[in-house]
Amino acid sequence: MLGVRKGWRACFRRTAAAAIACVTLLSQTGCRAEVPWPLWQAYRAKFVDASGRVIDHDANDHTTSEGMAYGMFFALVTNDRPTFDKMLRWTEDNLAGGDLTARLPAWNWGKSPDGQWKTLDANSAADADLWMAYDLVEAGRLWKDDRLAKLGTVLASHIAQSEVALVPGLGTVLLPGPQGFHPDPNTFILNPSYTPPQVVARLRVDSPQGPWTSLLESYPMLIQGSSPAGYVMDWVTAGSGVHPSGTPAQLATGKNDFTPVGAYEAIRVYLWLGMSDKNTAGVSESLGYLQGMGRYMQTAPTPPLQVDSAGKILNPEGTVGFSAAVIPYLVTTGRMSQAKAQNDRLTASKDGATSLYGHSALYYDQNLALFATGWEEGRFRFDRDGRLKLKWK
Repeated sequence: MLGVRKGWRACFRRTAAAAIACVTLLSQTGCRAEVPWPLWQAYRAKFVDASGRVIDHDANDHTTSEGMAYGMFFALVTNDRPTFDKMLRWTEDNLAGGDLTARLPAWNWGKSPDGQWKTLDANSAADADLWMAYDLVEAGRLWKDDRLAKLGTVLASHIAQSEVALVPGLGTVLLPGPQGFHPDPNTFILNPSYTPPQVVARLRVDSPQGPWTSLLESYPMLIQGSSPAGYVMDWVTAGSGVHPSGTPAQLATGKNDFTPVGAYEAIRVYLWLGMSDKNTAGVSESLGYLQGMGRYMQTAPTPPLQVDSAGKILNPEGTVGFSAAVIPYLVTTGRMSQAKAQNDRLTASKDGATSLYGHSALYYDQNLALFATGWEEGRFRFDRDGRLKLKWK
């Protein structure tokens, strides 16, 4: 009996300790425990290491600030505070010199030619910076953590100071980074996918004195100029109008023998707009400029991997991630049968062994699929001001 009583008391103590820990967690976060999300759990197992670093195994195991920002968003959606905190700490320590209040995160980290793991390019990436500021502001609100909210506000202020420009005839725009995208007084190199309207709308509420309202006002004109045939392009130049262009690397050569394309960058524009609340400033108007993709998907089995600025399909075989990315766009524009066809393709590509999409489980495809399926399954929604509406909250 003595052993039984000791065992009972030990069990009680463990149970009480667990209950206290649970109450403490609830008081700190104001929310329940992590919400199961099989795709996120599979992604985390394959692409996130113990330190919180998001690893792109398809690109020499490097890490980008974009990957870290996306990872933080998915962790927030599923209420995975431990992973969110690890990702934030890793980003601050390795991409921001230990202080995100002082500098924007470097965009590229990996193994250098001399064998060291370190920052490979200190320039920041504005889309990653926007998403990270958004993640922090929303995490602060949802987890009732003022430190996170303030850090997001500070990061947004750095973006406004370093990565926003005024283009004559277009308005306020987001430069892709602080360096290298304004080669002369009359030329600005822009990436339409770098400005998710729901993210900008949320920062406008958080920092009304910032450039965010102006960014939303110029966004439809940017999308219109980027999509002369109804397909948005990866890169454009602005200054005397908005014109499809080559990549920054192509432009740097001084040659003009390149073909502007809509591909891996541009596919995110359909995704961002499809997931946005239609009442968010600029969203409905911008969707109207993307009719080329809508018409194409009425008969095509897959989204195009590459299309030129005249609407010519250069490669029709978009990856399963491309199929995922257009699902919210197709749903939002009322093309339900086409959305179902792409969802069927995505579902059919799921690997039973990894629970990831596509036989090769490509990193970028999984990111697109997490956004698209999380939205489709109602795990998250954005309201007109970009605030997250989540299942667990």
